[in-house]
Amino acid sequence: MTKQEQIDELQEQLVEADITPELRKTATQLVMGDGSLDADVVFIGEAPGRNEDEQGVPFVGAAGKFLNEMLGVAGMERRDVYITNIVKYRPPNNRDPLPDEKKAFWPYLLKQLQIIKPKIIVTLGRHSMEYFLPGMYISKIHGEPKRIKFGDDSIVIVPLYHPAAALYNGGLRETLLDDFSRIPEIIKKI
Repeated sequence: MTKQEQIDELQEQLVEADITPELRKTATQLVMGDGSLDADVVFIGEAPGRNEDEQGVPFVGAAGKFLNEMLGVAGMERRDVYITNIVKYRPPNNRDPLPDEKKAFWPYLLKQLQIIKPKIIVTLGRHSMEYFLPGMYISKIHGEPKRIKFGDDSIVIVPLYHPAAALYNGGLRETLLDDFSRIPEIIKKI
C-alpha cells in the first residue's frame, strides 16, 4: 500500500471508530493533515480551529498564515512538510482539547507518524509537546532538539511555541522566528 492509501485507511478507521462522538457532533469534518507524506519534518499542533474545520486542512487561519511565513524564513514550503494536530476534530468554541480527547487520538497520531517516518517532529505548543516530552515546560526548552525513544527507534522532537501564541503575544514572534530558522540545521545534524 502507498503512504496515501495507508493514511486514507487510517482516516477511515478514525471515522468508523468514532472515538470522540461529542467532538464529531460539533465539528464539520475530521481534519487529518496536509502536506508531503515523504516529509522530513512533521509539525503537530493541538486541534483544528474554525477555519481548519471548514476547509478540512490544518493551520489555514491566522496562525497558519504565520506558520507559512515561518516556513519561508526557514527555507521550507508547506508542500514539503506535513502538518497535523493531535486532535482531529475541532473542539467547540475553539476551547483547548481535553486530556481524554488527546488521549483518544494519540494512537492514531502515532500510526500517522509511523506511516510518514519523519526525521524530526516539531511540536507547536504545549498540548502536542507534553505527549512527547512530559513534565517539560515549553518556556524553558523551546527550540531545543530532544531525542526520544519512539517505538523501536528514536526521533528528534523540537518543541516550539504555537504560532497563535505570537499573535496574542508580540514578544514571542521573534522567538518563534529564531527557533524556526534553526530547523534546517537540526535536520542536517540528524
